[in-house]
Amino acid sequence: MTQDPHTPMSDPALVHDKGHVRTIVLNRPDKMNALSHALAWAIVTEVQKAAHDDNVWAIALTGRGRAFCAGLDLSGPGEDVSPLSGQERLMDDVSWVGRFALVLRHECDKPVVVGLNGVAAGAGLSLAMAADVRIMGRSARLVAGYPRIGASPDGGLTWTLPQAIGYEQAMRFLLENRTVDADEALRLGFVSEVAEDDALEARLAEYCAQLTERAPIAARLTKRGIARATAIDLEDHLRYELANIRRAFATEDAAEARKAFFEKRAPIFRGR
Repeated sequence: MTQDPHTPMSDPALVHDKGHVRTIVLNRPDKMNALSHALAWAIVTEVQKAAHDDNVWAIALTGRGRAFCAGLDLSGPGEDVSPLSGQERLMDDVSWVGRFALVLRHECDKPVVVGLNGVAAGAGLSLAMAADVRIMGRSARLVAGYPRIGASPDGGLTWTLPQAIGYEQAMRFLLENRTVDADEALRLGFVSEVAEDDALEARLAEYCAQLTERAPIAARLTKRGIARATAIDLEDHLRYELANIRRAFATEDAAEARKAFFEKRAPIFRGR
């Protein structure tokens, strides 16, 4: 990873440009890039910046270290550092997790390519599935994560996942909470390409550079057309997802699931 000298290594997301490609790197390697509020909002903000920069024609998104993103940091996501201010913050009912799908699919009309350098779980998987193209490292793994903590999916995953792998496979993956390796991910359609781990960074850069050989306006219009063809009222759907996960988290079963997660044991559910 080539580091931009203007981006401190302590920043939650590292950003660098090469040609017309902007690369955004999740930068909490000691936490497997688990999502703190600072990291989550940094992803949203940096994609928005790239979307409005005429010199950026393609966006690469990957993680630093051995994981792409392990999901929400359950040890504590830290202080909410939402860039929204005043009344906007009080009225915000989508938050960063909903903005993954909104920003990557709708607000940004430039191709977004994810390099899955390691595990993607929970909201980290939602982030990956909100991208347009995914290239997966050989040793990377995908896992829903939500059932393990007694939750239903958010981040637009109930919309993006059936598009990629179909209704039944999406249902099985989410309900069973199984771990999917690179070969199965390619077969099912989670990703379109698998690269050897030591070649992933170079392949991600090569593919994104290849996209910038296309006319940028035509590429943007292509994404707009496909987004429109698969359009729903996405904001409404994201609010529905968030309402569901809040209901799930409020149950006794969810409290038991989180306790069992930290105690490294199987939960005992009672349906309440």
